Amino acid sequence: MRRTSSLLILMTLFTGANVLLLAQSKEKPATSGETPIGPKWWPSEFGPDDQRGAANRQSPKKVLEGKDLIAEGKVYQLGRLYEAEMPVFGKRHFSLTIPGLPTGKPMGQNQLVHNDELVSAEIGQVGTQFDGLGHIGVHVGNDDIFYNGFKLSEFGTAYGLEKLGIEKCGPFFTRGILLDIAGLKEERSLPKGYVITPEDLQKALDTAKAEIRPGDVVLIHTGHGFWWMKDNQKYNDGEPGIGMDAAKWLTDKKISMVGSDTWATEVVPGQDGDRPFPVHQWLIVRHGVYNLENLDLSELAKDKVYQFAFVFSPLRLKGATGSPGNPIAVR
Repeated sequence: MRRTSSLLILMTLFTGANVLLLAQSKEKPATSGETPIGPKWWPSEFGPDDQRGAANRQSPKKVLEGKDLIAEGKVYQLGRLYEAEMPVFGKRHFSLTIPGLPTGKPMGQNQLVHNDELVSAEIGQVGTQFDGLGHIGVHVGNDDIFYNGFKLSEFGTAYGLEKLGIEKCGPFFTRGILLDIAGLKEERSLPKGYVITPEDLQKALDTAKAEIRPGDVVLIHTGHGFWWMKDNQKYNDGEPGIGMDAAKWLTDKKISMVGSDTWATEVVPGQDGDRPFPVHQWLIVRHGVYNLENLDLSELAKDKVYQFAFVFSPLRLKGATGSPGNPIAVR
């Protein structure tokens, strides 16, 4: 009986120890610095309280560098039209209505009337969209962790983010570089699933006879934008884009932002079916580099404008995850 009791006690202790070890193992990512996307990435190079990320690389010097690329004064609008029929990701939506025609009935002796619009949308995540640092995170242990190690449980509310809101990043006036991968490959549009490599980016940069400097904005032309409003199903059903190696190549250059004529910038389907949108996490979460999607880069590519002043000021939507807008390139 004593021997049986001793065995039961030992088995209980052993089982308990295993449960404890298992629990510790499950909590390990949150306590050891290891996460589902690699080693702990915070604090940021810009300080433990920073909320701007790579936008810190915007400076008066960058404004002057951008200004120096203006030779003709020609302006290219890079934003798409916002309309109900445009391609959107998943179940997102966009709707604009005029509530009454006219919205405001005649007033005064001058019989003034006016129209207003009502917009319903995931406003920062439809059409030409600018991904802020509060848009993408990673689940680590029991927390959702975002740029600079901020925990969503400590800054997220139903009425906007109390940290990492889009209003924190500020405007961009800097050097813009177009890397025309579709032109490099002599394709109207690269096929979905095509992984853009560092070698592709370097060859396009060589073609542009340009260099990438810290704080620059890099725009990638894949030709996929050709399908926008021509075949929305084809546009949404996968895309060419950068893979992880290309993303690392870009962050090594210390850029402020990457943009593309696709809805994700990264390749879809991705290179690893078990890891959705890893490039978003690499750029935004780990490095604070912004992502600008659904651009119209066709005119820049057609005119072979590879270097230009890039100008974009996100809407100052307090606590928002992203912003719509119409960025411009000036040559």
